[in-house]
Amino acid sequence: MALQPKTPAQIQSMRTGGKLLAEGLALVESKAQPGVSTAALDAYISEFFASKKVKPAFLGYYGFPATICISVNDEVIHGIPKEETILQEGDILDIDSGLILDGMYLDAGYTFGVGKISEEARLLIERTKKSFFKGISVVKAGATVGDYGYEVEKYLSQFDYGIIRDYAGHGIGETLHEDPTIPNYGTPGKGMRFIENMTAAFEPMVTLGTEDVFIDADDDWTVLTDDGSLAAHYEHTVLITKNGVELLTQL
Repeated sequence: MALQPKTPAQIQSMRTGGKLLAEGLALVESKAQPGVSTAALDAYISEFFASKKVKPAFLGYYGFPATICISVNDEVIHGIPKEETILQEGDILDIDSGLILDGMYLDAGYTFGVGKISEEARLLIERTKKSFFKGISVVKAGATVGDYGYEVEKYLSQFDYGIIRDYAGHGIGETLHEDPTIPNYGTPGKGMRFIENMTAAFEPMVTLGTEDVFIDADDDWTVLTDDGSLAAHYEHTVLITKNGVELLTQL
């Protein structure tokens, strides 16, 4: 499918919505303390979105039952907030959410520690974030999906980590998922070329062990590592320009 650049009005709506999404995620992080349920965190961001008069992008998407995906420890992505899931000291928590403003979608997420976490967990989170920035450092109009994926993979390959291959980043804008699919591995010069004023969500997903994952049969949503190893995720929606990118989902 041919990629479509966003109009100036659409880009401005995405800038505004992106800042609101970043605010909502920061609110959730501030409330994520030992003893708090993941359902309570979902309520905080739901109330925040309502107060800003924006629509949650995830709620009801293919039947997803919450406003935010909350994935704990060996849960990679798409975790469902639950009253019975209580955060513990030392957990690592991925929060991932999206919103709709003026018909335009935004998507972002990241992993952080609850209280004091292990050094290997801290490094996993830090390096997952760094891999995102390594990847987008080569993204601009004319660069390819493979250029991005190669940089992410090259950086992470120096560590004994698993790079999730079953899930990937994606174009975004008038719908939550648009072309192209953007894996976190690749070959320079290969794949679809980015165009000026398109928008996309880049999101490395990394584990302390295997790259193999499965979907929890109990909820048909939560993606977990096969070996129970910790997982981290980092995502922003970005605008692709002639000379680089603009992060839309940051404060």
